[in-house]
Amino acid sequence: MAAVQGGMSDADIETDIKTEPSTDGFGNNNANDGRVLSASPGSGSSTGSNKQTAAVTPEDQQTLLAVLQFLKKNKLIESVEILRREAGLPENSLDPKATESAGAGSGGAAGIVDLEGGDVSSLLSRVTGSSSAGAQAPTKAVAEDQPDVRVVLSAYSQQGDPTLYEVYYSDLKKFIETVLDCHRAELSQVFYPLFVHMYLELVYNNHESEAKAFFEKFSGDQECYYEEDLRVLSGLTKKEHMRGNETLLDFRTSKFVLRISRDSYQLLKRHLQERQNNQIWNIIQEHLYIDIFDGMPRSKSQIDAMSGSLAGEAKREANKTKVYYGLLKEPEIELPLDDEDEEAENEEGKPKKKKPKKDSMGSKSKKQDPNAPSQNRIPLPELKDSDKLDKIMYMKEATKRIRLGSDNLPSVCFYTFLNAYQGLTAVDFTDDSSLIAGGFADSTVRVWSVTPKKLRKVKSAADLNLIDKESDDVLERIMDEKTASELKIMYGHSGPVYGISFSPDRNYLLSSSEDGTVRLWSLLTFTCLVAYKGHNYPVWDTQFSPYGYYFVSGGHDRVARLWATDHYQPLRIFSGHLADITCTRFHPNSNYVATGSSDRTIRVWDVLSGNCVRIFTGHKGPIHSLAFSPNGKFLASGATDGRVLLWDIGHGLMVGELKGHTDTIYSLRFSRDGEILASGSMDNTVRLWDAMKAFDDLETDDFTAATGHIHLQDNSQELLLGTYTTKSTPVIHLHFTRRNLLLAAGAFNP
Repeated sequence: MAAVQGGMSDADIETDIKTEPSTDGFGNNNANDGRVLSASPGSGSSTGSNKQTAAVTPEDQQTLLAVLQFLKKNKLIESVEILRREAGLPENSLDPKATESAGAGSGGAAGIVDLEGGDVSSLLSRVTGSSSAGAQAPTKAVAEDQPDVRVVLSAYSQQGDPTLYEVYYSDLKKFIETVLDCHRAELSQVFYPLFVHMYLELVYNNHESEAKAFFEKFSGDQECYYEEDLRVLSGLTKKEHMRGNETLLDFRTSKFVLRISRDSYQLLKRHLQERQNNQIWNIIQEHLYIDIFDGMPRSKSQIDAMSGSLAGEAKREANKTKVYYGLLKEPEIELPLDDEDEEAENEEGKPKKKKPKKDSMGSKSKKQDPNAPSQNRIPLPELKDSDKLDKIMYMKEATKRIRLGSDNLPSVCFYTFLNAYQGLTAVDFTDDSSLIAGGFADSTVRVWSVTPKKLRKVKSAADLNLIDKESDDVLERIMDEKTASELKIMYGHSGPVYGISFSPDRNYLLSSSEDGTVRLWSLLTFTCLVAYKGHNYPVWDTQFSPYGYYFVSGGHDRVARLWATDHYQPLRIFSGHLADITCTRFHPNSNYVATGSSDRTIRVWDVLSGNCVRIFTGHKGPIHSLAFSPNGKFLASGATDGRVLLWDIGHGLMVGELKGHTDTIYSLRFSRDGEILASGSMDNTVRLWDAMKAFDDLETDDFTAATGHIHLQDNSQELLLGTYTTKSTPVIHLHFTRRNLLLAAGAFNP
């Protein structure tokens, strides 16, 4: 379910909770199972005769009337008639006057039965309130919330006594602990979501002491990677606390996804039916999505590898969409051979230089990758003359590129920011490694030249009129030498700058800030050109497309936005994360965007349709770094759990886990040839990993792809090629130059 925006009332949230019939994971409607299990323990079958319904209590009759009115209000006339006949109610039972007399005759509170009026909430509140609190009848509290029919139907599961919650949970716990080992790991997955929903239900119904006792008794049984969530949960002790907590509201309205084998599911279902454990069954029906597969149950290690996100695992169907991960065909650019001869006259000449050029660029331009999107799938900007010159420079640099490998590691050049006083919040390098930019907590954006060439502004309009525009060196003449300096400071933001990104042509710089804006700066005038206002809260990250023109931003509002530099409004809004979007990354072909979030999931979005095409779960903490491999096939992600996870985008599977860092991983980058993955962390180290070996050892068969079973090798030490430690500088950015030299950056932390 899409993320719920802040400020919604409980009524809005609850009416949005469920619109589809609950399924049992097979995709089949679970109505029959629900009927049997929803019956109260002593009532026998719920499809009884009229004699049985004649014995229903006045309270049950009021509930039936509420349901009938809800169906009638939604014009489900056939359903109304079927339910009325099954319940044995007279034809005029929905007439307000008849209902009123029935309510008065059965001792119902006056006015409760005026179902078309505002007092319907009073009836629903009486149903949701526990019978142990009978006299309290929390009419006033629920009248504000106006629960929908879901709450009415789940009233059967509450059994009237909040102290039974512990009994139900303990009973299920004992059952799961006694099943066969092969099923135990899978069934243990239900503990955490059940624990959270049962606790929230107790708090929501004002059973504070029971909720506290329930939490204290069972919170220690949960997996360690839910520790932070449980800490937040422990602070929610009153119903009022739930209203302001967006993440918890999302948890309550989203379905927690569990992947369980058919055999394990049948065991669980049979147990709950035999014990008539309605409370737990209702939570499973309402709040859990059980993704059932045929075959052997998964092992504990397989489950742990994929667990840890706020909403469980991803549904397998969520990762079945075709993703065009191949690279676009490079434009064919003719090299100016005469110029090349002049530049290379002291070297061996053309033949040696032309061959690598053909290897590096020709292979992409001659053949179209079958997994690549069509060239015109999304409109991309046309190459300007300056872009073509830059491509030529890139090709020349590529001929001097060092081939990296396990026996040929890159040199690392570290840029340390001194006297930043922990105020450095973002860093980026230009693709040609000539400029470095930093975003700071004092709201400034600073740009340095890291080559002898200084930064200059364009001359004023009056001076530009005096220039001969036909001269060969016009691009040099328009620059004002009086403004030359190594550093330029740009002011405009009114909060810390958390994200920064150079455009591929080095003419522009993007910055995102706590002030909710993304700003586009000109690197010719060093002024702000546009402030893009779409986010209402801090914007944690922004990044330019590899082709320029488009950029993506993500922030605290849990939404990522796709922009074009010449549009004030976003072109696409990517909604689905349940917590802050902390990092964003464009796919090399610019057709997809990856977002990492505090909900511990990674989502890949199709730029064309705006749809989510991949959901990756497995991290145990907020995700702070993402990197696509140069060939577009793989994605690497780093998080506060200190692990780097590797993902196969085509199959939608986790394919590797790199362990070694002891703190948050803030930067990931593949070398230009994709041979090596570099990771930078708050533990003051840069680590180099053998990416080619990690991916070459991969065996993805059809069964693995179909079931989501993964067998991760514990080979981090084999894949770790080198560790480089700084004195006391957390690594917040990494960049491979065109020749495969590794640049790193961070602020010294004395």
